[in-house]
Amino acid sequence: MKNLEKTYNPKDFEKKIYDSWLEDKDFVARVNPDKVPYTIVMPPPNVTGNLHLGHALNNTIQDILIRWKRMSGYEALWVPGTDHASISTEAKVVEKIKKDGNSKEKLGRDGFLEEAWDWTEKYGGNIKNQLKTLGVSCDWSRDAFTLDENLSKAVEEVFIKMYNDGLIYRGDRIVNWCCNCGTAISDAEVEHNDEDGNFYHIKYFFKDSEEYLTIATTRPETMLGDLAVAVHPDDERYKDKVGKTLILPILNIEIPIIADDYVDMEFGTGCVKITPSHDPNDFEVGSRHNLGQKLIMDYDGKIAKGFGKFSGLEREVARKEIIKELKENGYLIKIEPHNHAVGHCERCKTIIEPIISKQWFVRMEELAKPAKQAYLDGKLNIIPERFGKVYINWLDNIKDWCISRQLWWGHRLPVYYCKETGEVVVSKKEPKEEGKTFIRDEDTLDTWFSSALWPFSTLGWPDKTEDLKYFFPTNTLVTGYDILFFWVIRMVFSSLYNLNEVPFKNVYFTGLIRDELGRKMSKSLGNGIDPIEIIDKYGADALRFTLVGGNTPGNDMRFYEKRVESNRNFANKLWNASRFVLMNLNDEEIYDIDLNKIEIEDKWILTRLNRTIEELTENLSKFEFGLASAKIYDFIWNEFCDWYIEFSKTRLYGDNLGKKIVVKSVLVYVLNNILKLLHPFMPFITEEIYSFMPNSVGKLINANFPVYNEKNMFIEEETEVENLIETITAIRNKRSEKNIPPSKKSDLYFISSNEVTKKYTCSLEHLYRFLASCSKVLVMDKDEEIANSMVVICSNQKIYIPLDGLVDYEKELEKLNLDLQKYEGEIKRASSKLSNEKFVNNAPEKVVNEEREKLKKYQNIYDEIVSSIEKIKNN
Repeated sequence: MKNLEKTYNPKDFEKKIYDSWLEDKDFVARVNPDKVPYTIVMPPPNVTGNLHLGHALNNTIQDILIRWKRMSGYEALWVPGTDHASISTEAKVVEKIKKDGNSKEKLGRDGFLEEAWDWTEKYGGNIKNQLKTLGVSCDWSRDAFTLDENLSKAVEEVFIKMYNDGLIYRGDRIVNWCCNCGTAISDAEVEHNDEDGNFYHIKYFFKDSEEYLTIATTRPETMLGDLAVAVHPDDERYKDKVGKTLILPILNIEIPIIADDYVDMEFGTGCVKITPSHDPNDFEVGSRHNLGQKLIMDYDGKIAKGFGKFSGLEREVARKEIIKELKENGYLIKIEPHNHAVGHCERCKTIIEPIISKQWFVRMEELAKPAKQAYLDGKLNIIPERFGKVYINWLDNIKDWCISRQLWWGHRLPVYYCKETGEVVVSKKEPKEEGKTFIRDEDTLDTWFSSALWPFSTLGWPDKTEDLKYFFPTNTLVTGYDILFFWVIRMVFSSLYNLNEVPFKNVYFTGLIRDELGRKMSKSLGNGIDPIEIIDKYGADALRFTLVGGNTPGNDMRFYEKRVESNRNFANKLWNASRFVLMNLNDEEIYDIDLNKIEIEDKWILTRLNRTIEELTENLSKFEFGLASAKIYDFIWNEFCDWYIEFSKTRLYGDNLGKKIVVKSVLVYVLNNILKLLHPFMPFITEEIYSFMPNSVGKLINANFPVYNEKNMFIEEETEVENLIETITAIRNKRSEKNIPPSKKSDLYFISSNEVTKKYTCSLEHLYRFLASCSKVLVMDKDEEIANSMVVICSNQKIYIPLDGLVDYEKELEKLNLDLQKYEGEIKRASSKLSNEKFVNNAPEKVVNEEREKLKKYQNIYDEIVSSIEKIKNN
């Protein structure tokens, strides 16, 4: 019988096994009318990225689900792919060509896109290769990229459909503008961070008057674009001021005082400057009062032309110069420190500039309603449930989505403008009309517009493919809670709009992985961990099991390398246990369990295995991956390795050939099922061990997942072996207290509380002999104290262990006398301290009470030692 290598070394087989899965197309899913489909789409990582621990966690959970469902008889499809990541990829390419001494503008659009494709092909496959190292079993034959031809076709189809339905429009609106990336970004791509800033209190004088209103602002540079000052219509302080004229400081132009419900009377002075071109709320106020627009800043973050000495200044520099001028001319009343939330670009961290811009938008109100209703109707299950409230809240407060980006890398808008008439044509192809010249819009679509179509565009939509019909809607989405707004909600409303179905039944949110101190991992802190380095050191299985162990949906977790080391030890434990089993097998024997021949300990392990199958399957069905991994860990380490393998040795090392075959059959059966249960979590080691098993057929990845079997439940025997384990553990502990070596054996006298336990105690004598240093088991009908013995009390048994011949009384007495001296000293020290009035009166009450408790404890131990010495002397 061939056996495993003596030393567990994952590097010896992990790559070999993965290559064999690929070669045999074990991950490939096909339309199969005889099977129920189960589909997952991988959240597409950016082509710019490398695998990080968040990816590793997310993909491990997906892989557990897909392997479990594949083994459970489903046609399991896991669609992989990557995202073109327009902003971050373009930034990388711009940086690269800059180093080459070139620029985006010099290359032109076509030249730049050539560079972007070259860059993507060079670096885009990196994360995919890393995911393979982790062991993900996705169908790589369906690998998708958001700029693939069929996905681009889907994007165009949706844009044109939404435009024709009046859901997409072009307009001048306030957008979040990143001056560094040079593009508009959506609300979801803005990070709001609390920062220390200032409130600048400024005098706005009435026309031809020394009277003024006090206006407080955090951004004095935007006052160049003020077109009014607003007050609340019910504010008695200013009712007689509405309609009057103020003189805008520095520019000395006239602006009106208007009344609008937007103003909060309780905040500040109740007067608000209105800058319609640089604030979304001011934009709405300006629209209601027909104030018009006044853009004071260019899209590179510099003050625009027409503002004198301020023109051309960076916004931060302009702020300082304007404050200086306000101060010099007596307009500045005071500067007050103020901590407030400041929007930053999610990618480059630059402060966002709210600015009016002509952009393309999606009307969200109509799309949000069915997305909300789908959740309320139970068509969409969000795990954990608390994120359902976040989902609903965001949909209730949704704003129109700015989808145009001033970038070249991405899906170019299918929009054409007539040079002669200004007519706008939305079309897949350039319009051809005599006497008219059409120019295509330069902008591209927000990356999330294409990834919102991911669950169905990857299955062939808008074509009515067999894949789409069979595999859609998908079953489960596993993703981080940080992209609930970016991606999850957009997929839901896009799917409902285009296919009238939710894109997936379940959304499972993972938490973030933090370092040992609970900090978010980042380059700036230098606390990032490379999963590939961890895999090189401990193996992919150990990393996977660590990431999923103790994990709960939506909760952040801390990463400890020591836990990876511990889980490698777990893998090593399984490896050695498997070697032991295989070592005792031979090629001539057939290992089939005969339930009529198995013994009590066999019935116990089969029952425990059956319970583990039932509970683990229930955990997986409830997405309780941490609990599931704990169940299989405990069963393998504690019940199989620590106990059943030890139980088996009495027959394996005995002379009865029939009993040997029985116990070998049970060992093979249980180990086979262990490998199947553990495979979704630790696929490499289980596949390797399985290839050595005598009853294995084909590969483990395609084996049937274990199912609960009522025939394998032996409740009575389970209870009695649990009693046995409890008793043996208690006996070992008691002997250890007395420093009695295992080689010194003694009789055991049992008093059982019921007849069933009494019966089984006799039949388990062989195990007590082997595992409890027992020379003979004696079951007593009534409780009669055995002279000079230790007593062990268990759940339903009392055991006497005679000490004659076990204990060296001289050595024991010597040890006890040393202990007696030690505790005499402790009692003397504590008593002295507590008799000191200065200590008792001045020390904190907690410290004094602790000292009293210590004295009490020392006195009890001392009394026990005295009692033990007396007993020895009396023997």
